[in-house]
Amino acid sequence: MVDLRKRFGGLVKAHRLRKGLTQEALAERANISTDMVSKIEHGNTGARFRVISLLAEALEVDPAELFTSNLPSGQLQRGQLTDITSRLGSLGDDELRWINGVIEAALRRKD
Repeated sequence: MVDLRKRFGGLVKAHRLRKGLTQEALAERANISTDMVSKIEHGNTGARFRVISLLAEALEVDPAELFTSNLPSGQLQRGQLTDITSRLGSLGDDELRWINGVIEAALRRKD
């Protein structure tokens, strides 16, 4: 359990630094205490699902990115793909067919 806490804390810190945030700024964005952010980053405490979700949202990452950096292509996924996927999930079949055509046209143009 200690290793998971340290890995989780290290990834929270890495994402925080990547975003150029202080612990105080992250705490404010996530609506948790600065002390909690510090304890998490040092691996001194775990986090419940609610806090994990708040941190991920504040850092604009998928919650899974707070547990591993071994994601597809060796890069951390960004929230943009998640946002696009969520938006597409609410569309009907006709709209999805249209969007698929737009994507195919855009990709052909890129070649």
